Amino acid sequence: MCCRQDNNTGMTVPWKSRPGLLCIGLLLCATGAVSGQFQLEPLNSTVLQGSDARFNATVIGGFQVMTWTVGGLLVLNFPITGNITTSSDHFSAGFCSSGDKHCVEFTIHNVNRSADAGPVVCTVLGIYKPKTAQLYVQESGTVNIKGGNVTVEQDQQVEFQCVTSGWFPTATVSWTRNGRAVNSSLYNTTSVADGEAFNSTSVAFNSTSVLRFQAVSNTTVECRATVLSLTSPISSSVFLVVVPKPADWTVLIAVVVSIGGFALLVLLIIGIIFCCKRKAEKQPNYQDEMRARTQSQMSGGNAAGQRQGQENAGYAAEDQTSVAPSKLTDSGFSQASTSGVHEVAGNTNQAGNVYSAEPGVRKHRHVTIV
Repeated sequence: MCCRQDNNTGMTVPWKSRPGLLCIGLLLCATGAVSGQFQLEPLNSTVLQGSDARFNATVIGGFQVMTWTVGGLLVLNFPITGNITTSSDHFSAGFCSSGDKHCVEFTIHNVNRSADAGPVVCTVLGIYKPKTAQLYVQESGTVNIKGGNVTVEQDQQVEFQCVTSGWFPTATVSWTRNGRAVNSSLYNTTSVADGEAFNSTSVAFNSTSVLRFQAVSNTTVECRATVLSLTSPISSSVFLVVVPKPADWTVLIAVVVSIGGFALLVLLIIGIIFCCKRKAEKQPNYQDEMRARTQSQMSGGNAAGQRQGQENAGYAAEDQTSVAPSKLTDSGFSQASTSGVHEVAGNTNQAGNVYSAEPGVRKHRHVTIV
């Protein structure tokens, strides 16, 4: 075909103008294909303040100069040949470690949230469109459990308060007991912003978390705070010492008094019964008493008779010697004397008998009244 009809105007285009149009179409297609081969990774990066942030730019088709902009400021110029120019040592760039000269690694050292957070733009001079990535910078603060170590009685309700300060964004707070995670229903966490609300790069968050539980045994209590960019949480721990609960002396005393009172009452009853039995055994009845008295009187009379029968007032001990006849004294008494017997003075009892004081010798004097 030597001509082409324009669908919009209805006019035919001469063949001679077609080579120019073909060149323009090929250029546009090439531009679209190449621009699609320019990649920036990662498009979203979250790092902890003080660490390094890295971005990789890959260009298929080659390039001459690449520039990097951070926070709206041009910070580094990277030519494929020649020296790299940068605003400070805070930024650096070089070919990727694989040695591929189509890949450039851009590094922000010791990232600062107020200066570096925000868009990071890579531009390849020429027909490539700029690529933009977002840099998020987080801050870790402090963690502290108020009060330190605690000593409480067993079964007592205890409370621990954990305070986190200077975190961005808000720290995620969790608790552990003896290394085991505590159910989130047992603690409550609140957070407040500290700084200028209109300037996000200067805002930090403080949190307070309160944990309550019943003390059973010695426990290590730990509070942990973390953000996404932290490889391990920051923690604070205290030790809970649980002592045995003292005995309830009121109840113990009441029990002892009750048991003691009951025992004394039983002993008192037993003592009364025993005394009554002994008293009943010691008190004979009337007949037994009269019988005892009669027997006593009879025994007394027999004893007296026996004693009278045994006593012979007229008995005189006879000796082998002759007895002299009795003589009548002036007083009307006759006195019998014995010869050959040595009189020994003795004691005279009421019956007129004289007992010798010399052992083994007894002299009787019989007195006859005329």
